[in-house]
Amino acid sequence: MRLDSAGLPFIGGALALAFVSGATIGWSLALLFVVLGLFFAFFFRDPDRAPPSGPDQVLSPADGRVLVAGPAVPGTPPPGEWLQVSIFLSPLDVHVNRIPASGLVTRVAHTPGKFLPAYRHDAGSTNERCELWIDHYGQTIVARQIVGVLARRLVCRVQPGAAVRAGDRFGIMKFGSRMDVFLPSTATILVEIGDRVCGGETVIAVLH
Repeated sequence: MRLDSAGLPFIGGALALAFVSGATIGWSLALLFVVLGLFFAFFFRDPDRAPPSGPDQVLSPADGRVLVAGPAVPGTPPPGEWLQVSIFLSPLDVHVNRIPASGLVTRVAHTPGKFLPAYRHDAGSTNERCELWIDHYGQTIVARQIVGVLARRLVCRVQPGAAVRAGDRFGIMKFGSRMDVFLPSTATILVEIGDRVCGGETVIAVLH
């Protein structure tokens, strides 16, 4: 099973504690650290995905449940007119993030903030977050990683100027979080609130 590299310190640390505990205290305690290491391996799993073809399709950047699908929540989006799709990730979801649409990365912006529950609508504007702006043939798509109560670190591995493809991996959010996607007002959203989506495979919108 492929693992995201961000999880290796967690997995290695848990297994090291298991070895030390087993050697010095007892193997019953060591078993707890082994179980913790297995949880970290599960959390940081990075399965392969098969992105569908289609030049104007917008893919889900994350696994999870759709919280918002329609006009942008007031006070949440960047300046301008946007549609919004928000996806909540539980600790059991795959947390590797994927590029929603092919194009050129024009901006990567990290904003410090709070650690409110990620399902709250105001979390998108008050929590710590990282925005990835993509120019898709003249149309802008913004993917925003947002931390939650458990998630305390965002990893974004692309830089401005990078050419990206829909479905490519670009980062990870650690331990429960949320992803917002802001789309041009002319786009057609294909998902509804409550839908389950799969990062890199579910088409959440079509651009026009």
